[in-house]
Amino acid sequence: MHRTVCRAAFAVPASVPQAAPLRTGRSIIRGFALMVSIVATHAVAEGSAAPPADGVYDLIVGTYTGGKSEGIYVYRFDTKTGEATRVSATRTVNPSYLVVTPDRRHVYAVNESPGDNGPAGQRGGISAFSFDAKSGQLTFLNKVSSEGNDPCYLSLSPDDRYLTTANYSVAPDPGGSFAIFPLEADGQIGTAVLTVHHEGSGPVKGRQDSAHVHSTVFSPDGRYLFAQDLGADKLYAYRYTPDGSRGLLGPTDTRYTKTKAGSGPRHLVFGSDGKYAYLTSELTATVSTFRYDDGNLTLLQSLPLTQPGFKGEVGAAALHLSPDGRFLYATNRGDANEIVIFSVDPANGHLKLVGHQSSLGEAPREFAIDPSGQWLIVGNQNSDTAYVFRRDQQSGLLDPNPKRIDIGSPVDFKLVSPS
Repeated sequence: MHRTVCRAAFAVPASVPQAAPLRTGRSIIRGFALMVSIVATHAVAEGSAAPPADGVYDLIVGTYTGGKSEGIYVYRFDTKTGEATRVSATRTVNPSYLVVTPDRRHVYAVNESPGDNGPAGQRGGISAFSFDAKSGQLTFLNKVSSEGNDPCYLSLSPDDRYLTTANYSVAPDPGGSFAIFPLEADGQIGTAVLTVHHEGSGPVKGRQDSAHVHSTVFSPDGRYLFAQDLGADKLYAYRYTPDGSRGLLGPTDTRYTKTKAGSGPRHLVFGSDGKYAYLTSELTATVSTFRYDDGNLTLLQSLPLTQPGFKGEVGAAALHLSPDGRFLYATNRGDANEIVIFSVDPANGHLKLVGHQSSLGEAPREFAIDPSGQWLIVGNQNSDTAYVFRRDQQSGLLDPNPKRIDIGSPVDFKLVSPS
């Protein structure tokens, strides 16, 4: 047991599915191993399908509520014109991150609470919705506890049997954690079968006083789960074995990859070839390149998101690759409020700065690039706007005169083919 990695981990014999919890100190493990086999891993794009003949997708937008927003919005997005037309709205609290199942039939949303001023004892939630892609309508199915504070990220396991969430946890107690939930045949979410609490801190007072898990990402080979901990400056690696041979989830031999002290790792994405991974570090506003090999990440490069001489607050957020893998984009908040563009060297995964584009608002977080590669859609959380930028697919640059969408506190964007 390597106690600096997580408070507890477990292993279950392959022939004996179990539900009894194992407790070690303050650790809590809730779980059992289900006898499942790994099917083909996900396509790179969530909700992927053949491109619609008319070029029109559903654009699902997650928001923060309490201001001008009610919850989740669905738009029709025309990739030929870049126009977005609102179709529906569904009430739910702080759906700041979304995931869509590959068959496009279900949408899962975090309910990020309690927030900065909420009670530490309050848990966030995860809500399940059925989704009629043809009509653009969401129907509520159920909601479960996220088993932590401030859930801020979701991912589906490679076999589509489980949903994972990162509980950022503003409160130092209970601190950052992640949890795993079984998915029912009808799309509902079961209660958590596994909860892992991290321990650790970093040098940035007020932001790294305890663990803060910010994302949970499966490797392209489907064998590992990486949990990025902003508070501990670590990328934790866990072996995913749903056949029960080593427990549903357990720490790898290397346990974690350490990042620069005070950097605050946030989001991780893998290249389509599975050889390289890219990381935003929120507190230092950097993007890093790693080589990936069988559960191990090796740092190759780290670049700043800010321009030379920049003075002011920073806050690196999301990052995504273009559909062709030639360019990587990252958002930077604080006083920068921009989208930073890098080209990707396919030979070694290294990044090269291409340019900076203002997001035309405050606090750009998540964004999406449409499957055709023609458009980048980004939300400005504090400005109640989203902008649709046209992409030059050869240079990677964004047209500085985008189309505007007025929407309260937009955060996350998912594109889904309705046909």
